[in-house]
Amino acid sequence: MKTLFLLRHAKSSWHDQTLADFERPLNGRGRRAAELMGHYLKTDSILPELVLSSPAVRARETLDLVTRAAEWSTEVRYDQRIYEASDIRLAEVVTEIDDERNVAMLVGHNPGLEQLLLRLTGETVEMSTATLAKVAFEITEWTNAIDKRGTLESLVKPGDLESAK
Repeated sequence: MKTLFLLRHAKSSWHDQTLADFERPLNGRGRRAAELMGHYLKTDSILPELVLSSPAVRARETLDLVTRAAEWSTEVRYDQRIYEASDIRLAEVVTEIDDERNVAMLVGHNPGLEQLLLRLTGETVEMSTATLAKVAFEITEWTNAIDKRGTLESLVKPGDLESAK
């Protein structure tokens, strides 16, 4: 059994128009949403064994805030292939996860994450900023995690968490 969490980066700032897309930071709403998601992960005792993330500033900031709020000391790897990746490229990243890892997280961007979720589960789902999807697989090797073999077990958005307070 393998579990993959997909986390879209939180809301980024468009304030400084001179910044390249890769360099855009989170805005205030994004920072709050990332912290909220981290608290959710801590409360639900969700602890991935490995986190693979886009190296873009907004993804790094999201992950930093999430890991602090969740109080994780999980291994994190930044992978350039995740930035602006298609579902095919993201699936490649997933299938390369070491099979000894049963729970992993991928932090990235749309439209790639939504397309990956469709590829993994066959479900079309909107992943707004800071949304977390949980996909479960009845497999023992990550190389088998493609072609609609996963089941979307949950989809959590920051708005869901705010309204639950």
